[in-house]
Amino acid sequence: MLELDKKVFGNITTKEIIGSDPPEIPNTKDNLEKELTTLLSKLESSSKENLKKLLKEQKIAEDHINSRPGAMALAQNKIKLFNVYNEKYIQKIKEKLES
Repeated sequence: MLELDKKVFGNITTKEIIGSDPPEIPNTKDNLEKELTTLLSKLESSSKENLKKLLKEQKIAEDHINSRPGAMALAQNKIKLFNVYNEKYIQKIKEKLES
């Protein structure tokens, strides 16, 4: 079950998104918010090549979370939260690539 320890958003792992712990509110939302802030601050000093790599990695992470077998039985609200924050991050990466 190594995939459960896969980091999908900064230091947040698959297990934290699809598992029952931590609870969705406030922990998961707070954790995603903090990671987003950290990730966005790191974008400022990233090269175009690194940004392209990050974009690819985040799309893989998104597919990884959203294509879990039995996903309907998992923590849907946490998966939705992950998707919201991941999309914000992907959008910022794209904006930085275009600038």
